[in-house]
Amino acid sequence: MTDTDDRPDSTVPERPDGTVPAGPDPGRGAAAWAVLLPPGRYDAERLVHHDTLELTGLTGLTGDAAAGGPATTRAGASDAGATATRAGAADATAGPRPGDAVAVLTEDPLRLVALGRVARATAERREDPDDPQSDPASGAFVVAYTRRVFDEPVPADGLALDGPVTALPADAYRALVGRLGPPPARRSWLVSLDLPIEAATPAEAVRLFWSYVRDLGPRELPAFVSPSGDELAMQAFVLGAEANQDPEEDD
Repeated sequence: MTDTDDRPDSTVPERPDGTVPAGPDPGRGAAAWAVLLPPGRYDAERLVHHDTLELTGLTGLTGDAAAGGPATTRAGASDAGATATRAGAADATAGPRPGDAVAVLTEDPLRLVALGRVARATAERREDPDDPQSDPASGAFVVAYTRRVFDEPVPADGLALDGPVTALPADAYRALVGRLGPPPARRSWLVSLDLPIEAATPAEAVRLFWSYVRDLGPRELPAFVSPSGDELAMQAFVLGAEANQDPEEDD
């Protein structure tokens, strides 16, 4: 597992091959892409750390970002010149490419929750995992996170998205990044999870502990976190948010 890059700059990053993604100009692709999380995916991404975001079942992607072959790029409608725009729709080579900048958003309301770069899918997938001769499945569209703000999303009003992946001009992407501000400083935290478990042996107790953690997970088990050296500031978190665990305070 790697740490998120948390880069503070608002530039459109270079691709791995050293080229800079061009602006939304037919035949050249887009400067960046807006990726809309499917319903329910926001909570899952907020609860557990992932280095990458993998979306499957997407249609309408061209370029070499996702396995499964070319299609057509879904583009966004314009709004006062600062929204997602149609990019390279007439060019069969247009579409997300590895290294392209990505803004990850959730809707209702539309908010920016992460930044990243398009990455290559790690392996070919099959429709039937038990049958290696089955037809290839729709490849995953993979985004490698560079910064997450799932706990404090920022408004992304002014964007008009057309589908799960939409081309963004460079100025719209920079405007979104500018709303984030500089990343917070990283520090050390102590995180603990205490469960009273009845068992015959210590080894059995440990096995039961991991079973409870696996079955209940962050949606039901409270985790306790405090800054290193300041245990009196300990807070309990459930569902990714602070949760009071003192029943007397609820009365």
